[in-house]
Amino acid sequence: GTVTAGIVSARGRDIGAGPYDDFIQIDAPVNRGNSGGPTFDLDGQVVGINTAIFSPSGGSVGIAFDIPASTAKQVVDDLMKNGSVQRGWLGVEIQPVTKDIAESLGLKSDKGALVSSAQDSGPGKKAGIVAGDVITEVDGKDVASPKELARMIGAYAPGKSVDVTVWRNGKDEAVKVDLGTLPASDKQASNDDSHHQSAPGSKADTLADLGLTVTKADNGKGLVVTDVDPDSAAADRGIQPGDVITSINSKQVNTTGDVNRAMDDAVKSGRKVVLMQITRDDSNRFVAVPVAQG
Repeated sequence: GTVTAGIVSARGRDIGAGPYDDFIQIDAPVNRGNSGGPTFDLDGQVVGINTAIFSPSGGSVGIAFDIPASTAKQVVDDLMKNGSVQRGWLGVEIQPVTKDIAESLGLKSDKGALVSSAQDSGPGKKAGIVAGDVITEVDGKDVASPKELARMIGAYAPGKSVDVTVWRNGKDEAVKVDLGTLPASDKQASNDDSHHQSAPGSKADTLADLGLTVTKADNGKGLVVTDVDPDSAAADRGIQPGDVITSINSKQVNTTGDVNRAMDDAVKSGRKVVLMQITRDDSNRFVAVPVAQG
């Protein structure tokens, strides 16, 4: 292998290679085939392992990404101890907290990770974490983003008990979670075949303020969106016909009356945005929608 010199230009880079991205960016001509080679500092200490080069052409353009030696050391220790890398697992699906979502929940800042669903067999659900919780701290350390949360949890050994702080119903709650082992495959098959069609003959109602037309779901749970005004905030936020609205601001909604009540409550408490829980194809997410001020 060749030895080249260069400078570290950034640390903690996230290049979309997985939830544990934490690369050191180096400006050095690392050539193809050198992945796995060490990066030394000026004292001859290994600080990283070449992992990826940024290469629009296939040749070196002088930018490379390194796994930090601290991550590598943890992986090596794991391999020596267990023969495999075992990462802690919380078993929740998360999404970023946008400014709108923070506003709808009465959160001061848009940090943290919003739980869009807690997997049935997961440690999070067992510990009482529910969809709509925002995870703000783990063992007293602030969670800046979903990526940060994945990295923090992944750094713990399975079976470890951690203190998780969640923002729920306008206040902090402490939850103790015994972490599980990250399952080998990310996608676990879902065996829920229930599809949400609207009940036959049920009449559609318009939620004009929201630009949505909805009808009751045939199982009585939630409201199926049948039409979306293309100029509405709901359309801007990606709500589509076929989506099922299951709750607003953590209150279950099964009728348009429920929706209007939730909206009124939001306005009364001075919120400009409501948080809608939407299911589509068995996946769950939250969308913050502005409330029309009457």
